[in-house]
Amino acid sequence: MSQDFEGKVAIVTGGGSGIGAAIVRELFSRGAKIVIGDYKIEGANHIAAELGDKVKVFKVDVSDAAQVKALVDFTVKEFGHLNLAVNNAGIGGEANPIADLSVEGWLQVINTNLNGVFYGTKYEIAEMLKHGGGAIVNMASILGSVGFANSAAYVAAKHGVVGLTKNAALEYSHKGVRVNAVGPGFIKTPLLDSIGNDTVLNAALVPLHPIGRLGTPEEVSALVCFLLSDAASFITGSYHLVDGAYTAK
Repeated sequence: MSQDFEGKVAIVTGGGSGIGAAIVRELFSRGAKIVIGDYKIEGANHIAAELGDKVKVFKVDVSDAAQVKALVDFTVKEFGHLNLAVNNAGIGGEANPIADLSVEGWLQVINTNLNGVFYGTKYEIAEMLKHGGGAIVNMASILGSVGFANSAAYVAAKHGVVGLTKNAALEYSHKGVRVNAVGPGFIKTPLLDSIGNDTVLNAALVPLHPIGRLGTPEEVSALVCFLLSDAASFITGSYHLVDGAYTAK
């Protein structure tokens, strides 16, 4: 079965850097037209300029339902339909134990990392149903299945993304829309760079992965694009880890 995306139209949120950028580039290399939805659009604009007219940019705050709907509407206006979507945008958020976690910090992460995925899934499915179906990948995390101290909001949001994905698959698989989730381990991205330098990250995070290193955005992209492709036509409602055995311990 084909893993090409010729004639397909995709949305990738958070596509201006890191994992999202790797997904955009791989989808493009396989023939897709893409709209990058991102809040910080500098990186997205750079990618669009590099790749050409088949890639458009739309500034969006995924925590705002109206803006997410506008992203989907823009995609249809530009390219005529929607076949594929990756709800990848997310933030790290406040790092505190639960008793010290601010309500504002909790809501910021939940609104972006969970509500934002709900809004995307909701409006993307509605559009895909008009054209016979499609495929969605929601970006969860290893923290969609395990905990991580001082990250309660992030962990709760990512667990929620896994549950949302399963429910969407139950409700829409028979209508031709497949929905899966991907759970990366710690991946070398700008989000991770913001936590500390390479020496600090290697000392703290590499030992958590039995494979002995951090992952790359391209390793996550390879899994995401497989799940979006016709080669994964019988896979839906699943949560797929790409984590160097982090969760196998």
